Amino acid sequence: LLYTIKFEIVMSDISSLPDSEILALLRSGSLKHYSLEHHLAPCRAVQLRQQYLLSEHPDSVRGSVPCESYPHYDIATKSCCEGVIGYLPVPLGLAGPLLINGREFSVPIATTEGALVASLSRGCRAVSQSGGIQSTCSYFGMTRAPLLKLPCIRTCKAAADWFSDPSHVTQITREFESTSQHAKLRSVTPKQAGKLLFIRVVAATGEAMGMNMISKGCEKIIEYLKTVEVFKDMIVLSLSGNYCVDKKASAMNWINHRGYSVNCEVTLPAQVIASVLKTSAGALSELNFSKNHVGSSLAGCIGGNNAHAANIVSGVFLATGQDIAQAGTSAMTMVITEMVGEGDLYVSATMPCIEVGTVGGGTSLPPQRNNLKLMAVDHEITTEELAQVVCGAVLAGELSLLSALCSGDLVKSHMQLNRIT
Repeated sequence: LLYTIKFEIVMSDISSLPDSEILALLRSGSLKHYSLEHHLAPCRAVQLRQQYLLSEHPDSVRGSVPCESYPHYDIATKSCCEGVIGYLPVPLGLAGPLLINGREFSVPIATTEGALVASLSRGCRAVSQSGGIQSTCSYFGMTRAPLLKLPCIRTCKAAADWFSDPSHVTQITREFESTSQHAKLRSVTPKQAGKLLFIRVVAATGEAMGMNMISKGCEKIIEYLKTVEVFKDMIVLSLSGNYCVDKKASAMNWINHRGYSVNCEVTLPAQVIASVLKTSAGALSELNFSKNHVGSSLAGCIGGNNAHAANIVSGVFLATGQDIAQAGTSAMTMVITEMVGEGDLYVSATMPCIEVGTVGGGTSLPPQRNNLKLMAVDHEITTEELAQVVCGAVLAGELSLLSALCSGDLVKSHMQLNRIT
C-alpha cells in the first residue's frame, strides 16, 4: 500500500523528477512515452522520448535527429504528429515571381531535389516575360464516400433509390450541416456494387481543405440513416470506401473533380522561347505530344499528361502545410501545347483535382503559415489563389523541364546543382 501511494505521488508530479528517473519509468513500463506531453513541457517531452526510443542506437544516430530549438512542439504534438522525437529540416527555396491574372506571387518549394527551384524560376521568368498566366478556377468541394453493406441486392437497390427523393436529401443535408458552420452539402451520389453501397458525399468546406470536416458530417449522415427503415439492417463497413477518391490518382477525380479545378494558359513569343528557354516552339510542342501524351498513354497513366507536376505540387504542399499524401491526386495534370503565329507557343495546364486549404492541418504551424503569407506581398492569399498558384507553377515547371530535355541540358544542370561534389 505504501508503495502504491508513493507511486501515485510520483506519477502525479512527473515534471519535478530528473530526466534519469523519468527514463527509468519509461523503461519499466510504468510511464508510456506517448503520454509525456500530459506531464511535461513539449520540448522536454520530445527530448526524453528521443532518448528513450533511440536508446539502442549509437550516439551518431541520435545526434543526427534534431529536437532542440524547435519552438512549435506545442502545436505539432497536438494536431500534426504523434510520438514526436524531433523535427526534420528540409531546404526551402523561393521561386518566382510568378505573374497570374496580373498579380505577382512567390512560390515556396520545400525540396531535396537540386535544380528544381532553379528550373521553376526559369519557367516563371519565361512566363512573366510573355505577359503572365491567365487562370480560371472552379471549386467542386471535398468528397468522402462511406461504404455500407446491405443484406441483399434488392435491399441495396432500395437504399440507393432512397437518395433520389429530394425530401430525403434535404434531411441529410440538415444533419450534415449541423456539424459545422462552414460545411455545406453539395451532392450525395450512391453507387451500388452487389450488396455494397458507396455514398459519395460532396461538400464545400470554406477555406479549409476539409477532410476532417466532411468526415465528421458523414458520420452524422450515417447515424441518421440508422433510423431509416430501408437502412435498418445495414452494416457500416467504413467511413471511407475509396470511392471519394482520396490520396490515389483516379478516373473519378479526373472526370468529376475534387477540391479545385484550375486551368492556366500563356502564349510564349518565339523570342522568349529562344532567349530564356533555349529552344523553339516546334521542339517543345513535339516533345510535349510525344512524351506527355503518347508516352503517358502507353504507360496507362491517369492524369499523367505532364513531365513532373508532382515535383511542384509536393514542394508547395510541404512548404505550406498541405496534406502531402494528396500530392498524388492533386498532381494529375494535362499539358497542352499549340504552335501559333510565327514561332510562338500556346501552352495550357489543366488540373481538375487540387486539394488545398489555408486553414487547419499543417497550416497551423507558424513556419508553414508564414510561407503562405509570403506568397503574396500585398494581401493574404486565399485558398482559391493558392490552387491557381499551384497550377501556374506547374505550367512554369513543365516549360522549363521540357525545354531542358529539348536542349539536352537536363543532365548537365543536375550534375551542377544536384551533386554534393
